[in-house]
Amino acid sequence: MRFALTLAAALALTSPALAQTALSLNIGGRVASAPSGGYDFGWPGVYFEGRFSGPSVEVAVDTGGEHLAVSVDGVRKAELTKSGATRLTLDRLGPGAHVVRLDKLTESQSGSSRFEGFFVGKGGKALPAPARPHRIEFIGDSHTVGYGVRSASRDCTEQQVHDLTDTSLAFGPILAARLDADYRIEAFSGRGVVRNYNGIAPGEPLPVLFPRLIAGQAEPRLAANDPWKPEIVVIGLGTNDFSTALHAGEAWPGEAALRRDYRDRYVAFIEGLKASRPGARFFLIQGDTFVDDVAEVAGRTGATAVRITGMERTACHAHPSAGDQRMMADKLEAAIRSAP
Repeated sequence: MRFALTLAAALALTSPALAQTALSLNIGGRVASAPSGGYDFGWPGVYFEGRFSGPSVEVAVDTGGEHLAVSVDGVRKAELTKSGATRLTLDRLGPGAHVVRLDKLTESQSGSSRFEGFFVGKGGKALPAPARPHRIEFIGDSHTVGYGVRSASRDCTEQQVHDLTDTSLAFGPILAARLDADYRIEAFSGRGVVRNYNGIAPGEPLPVLFPRLIAGQAEPRLAANDPWKPEIVVIGLGTNDFSTALHAGEAWPGEAALRRDYRDRYVAFIEGLKASRPGARFFLIQGDTFVDDVAEVAGRTGATAVRITGMERTACHAHPSAGDQRMMADKLEAAIRSAP
């Protein structure tokens, strides 16, 4: 059963704060410890998982204006679409062990949400959190975010873009599920390697945002000794660098200079990632307007370039559709499985 949960309905489902046990967590994505407990999160596709036995589980979260999905045993039970604090109880789950999961669906370029925990009450027992044998990291822009992917039209308002974005339908989570991998996503719509869409936010391309724990906040930042180490890193950056013409006053005198800067800065970004992700394999997406650029970057860094073309782009503002996202996952999976 799947439904959009209003705040009023969530409060009606709230159970009394009886003796409850918090579940151990498997956390996918970057989070910041909240001063009052729990975790603040803002990057796309962040998720929390817990395991338990018993007939019910309670989810405590402040959505912060984002859309979040709650699932049990792989079945989506609710979508939380209203702003504010929510406590949701799911019951009559049947005997045996269960896995509960909370997924961030929409993109927040400012602000954050807060996860306060999964809890089991009377008749329930906390079990060790889920664990997967592999880890994969996705770095990119709106294509990686799943920008407006639920839309059946290219014409979308700003609010529709937000509400119809669903990172769980993007190629990253699809591919990670096929590879039995936990994942992190560091992606921000409109950002490139050196230049952002139409020249917006100069000096703040994706590599500048990358060290943040929460995408829309300069602080806090990722610890230098972050223990999370992926085996595979997939990067899709370049569409925003080249999709619009340069304007007077931008940092590059012409397209040739922009492309040189893109290649050099992309190489430096990857080399920095390699230093903190020893042994990871890198796969770089080649879009239609920067095929040769990515080929050079791949050659200079030892990464594998993956050509992706032929998308229908029927989602918001001509972004990849759900079918395009599955096709991208297909091509990346084939490249990963065939690479040395």
